[in-house]
Amino acid sequence: MKAFLILFLPRLVKVTGTLASTILLTIILNSCEEGVQPASETENLKSKTQSDLKRQKPDIMVSAGQSIQAAVNAAEPGSVILIKPGVYKEAVLVDKPNITIKGSQNVIIQNPGSAEDGIRVTANGDGFKLYGVTLRDFEENGVFMIRADDYVLSHVTTINCGEYGLFPIASNRGLIEHCVASGHTDSGIYIGQCEDTQLLHNKTYKNVIGLEIENSSKVIASHNQSYNNTAGMLVVLLPGLRVTTASDILLTHNQVVNNNLANFAEPGGGFENFVPTGTGILVVGTDNTRLVQNQVMGNNFLGIAVVSTRLLGGLAGLPSEAFNLIEPNPDGTRVIKNVVKNNGAAPPTNLPLPGADLFWDGSGTDNCWRDNIYTISFPAVLPACPESFVAIKK
Repeated sequence: MKAFLILFLPRLVKVTGTLASTILLTIILNSCEEGVQPASETENLKSKTQSDLKRQKPDIMVSAGQSIQAAVNAAEPGSVILIKPGVYKEAVLVDKPNITIKGSQNVIIQNPGSAEDGIRVTANGDGFKLYGVTLRDFEENGVFMIRADDYVLSHVTTINCGEYGLFPIASNRGLIEHCVASGHTDSGIYIGQCEDTQLLHNKTYKNVIGLEIENSSKVIASHNQSYNNTAGMLVVLLPGLRVTTASDILLTHNQVVNNNLANFAEPGGGFENFVPTGTGILVVGTDNTRLVQNQVMGNNFLGIAVVSTRLLGGLAGLPSEAFNLIEPNPDGTRVIKNVVKNNGAAPPTNLPLPGADLFWDGSGTDNCWRDNIYTISFPAVLPACPESFVAIKK
């Protein structure tokens, strides 16, 4: 989101009046991007970490009053660090490979003052694993990872950590499971420009965006709960980023309910400022995205929406050349056997779009819907998927 804002801010600040009000929906699209995994792979979705973790003996133990950072500094690559219960007022930097940090129980890592990130993992931190800790009150991010592959974030809670709770970017082959994120001015859980990522059994609430997938591919988001956010889930392809495609994304068995929280993004930030309240799941410009057996209910604006990045970018006044390096239309979307009810009851009055359970702007090719339970769609008749398309097993 930040990269996109920087690229086009000169144009955006000149938009006023009616056009400015229509920016809201465009920005939603711009908040995330990602890719889909083949349906058959969901049969193997399970935690692959807990049994292995129990067998691991810690190499270093940290007790209350001691320093987690000192333990990381002393650790050899491949070490397991066990944190005893307590409140640890510090920020932690991990810049060596295969470090595991495990909280035994009731471990809180709290901002010592004005630290930006609770835990920051650099490109040297491939194989990082974090279990069973709570991060609170950091300025920018709870956990920030950049170019750190083969990671696991499990049973991690982030509360009021600035813009993002969990924030892996350009980090591949990741697993985020059983995590909780609340109180963030951008996204509770965000992955950007990533591949081969699984988001399983997480809970996001009281964020501007619950779960965001941006310019990423081969992503599975399954059995997550997203409620009482401004927007529940965003899957988006944005222009202006290093990664220019987003495909092969699967959203299945998620609950996206009552995302009607007033937008509380910090003024002067990115497109999160314009995300309209009442948004369930938005799929924007990504290819081969599958939404199967999700429950999307009680969102005041949109239940499940499939739209082009170009359409909403146009509403925001972006120049046509902004889309030269991406193919902005959603192709190959499958919306199958979802329960999408009681959405669209109170759409924003300043947007020229209707509220609906199912919404499509007509863009892209080979998009289809089948066996969904809903009341209102726009358009009234959506292209039907062939009978041979079946839902994905749990």
